[in-house]
Amino acid sequence: MSSFELMSSKDLAYQMTLYDWELFSCVHEHELLYHTFGRQSFRRTTANLDLFLRRFNQVQLWVVTEVCLCGQLSKRVQLLKKFIKIAAHCREFKNLNSFFAIIMGMSNPAVSRLTQTWEKLPSKFKKFYAEFESMMDPSRNHRAYRLTVTKIEPPIIPFMPLLLKDMTFSHEGNKTFIDNMVNFEKMRVIANTIRAVRQCRSQPFSKSQILPSGPFS
Repeated sequence: MSSFELMSSKDLAYQMTLYDWELFSCVHEHELLYHTFGRQSFRRTTANLDLFLRRFNQVQLWVVTEVCLCGQLSKRVQLLKKFIKIAAHCREFKNLNSFFAIIMGMSNPAVSRLTQTWEKLPSKFKKFYAEFESMMDPSRNHRAYRLTVTKIEPPIIPFMPLLLKDMTFSHEGNKTFIDNMVNFEKMRVIANTIRAVRQCRSQPFSKSQILPSGPFS
């Protein structure tokens, strides 16, 4: 068995969360503005934000790579189970960024087309995966995800791509100036997103704040 298979899913999720929290904590609020309005306009860097966004892509591709490189059906089933467990623990640790990255990796066409593998997945895991996928539902402006976030207390590692999408949509869909006056409604909406990021890390991440273990070890 590989070292990945031997490692506890909960320990993996915890270590991922520690690393993700470190990256998220380093992202300055100004970087969100630079990313939205164009870093060239400010002549500033968004290095910390870029690193955090790259992390999301890395986790997503990690899931796809691990599953697709496995040539044995039974082991692929075990890998799917493993990633569902890790995703469940990431959600327990309020690491929604890696939670989404894992689920999006599993829903990647390269993985989702493995029909025989998914058919062999126990019904218990299929149920959890379906529940996790429902959180990714983009309908009604990602209402399922937004409701989930409102029900949990900080510290939270949010789904950063969606927050940036909110800011970009507000910026590109509204004029900054109307009749030579600042569009304060636009600025208010963007400021609310930045406040949401601030709220997510208003409390430090610590072991004492980890929720009791869920259905997986």
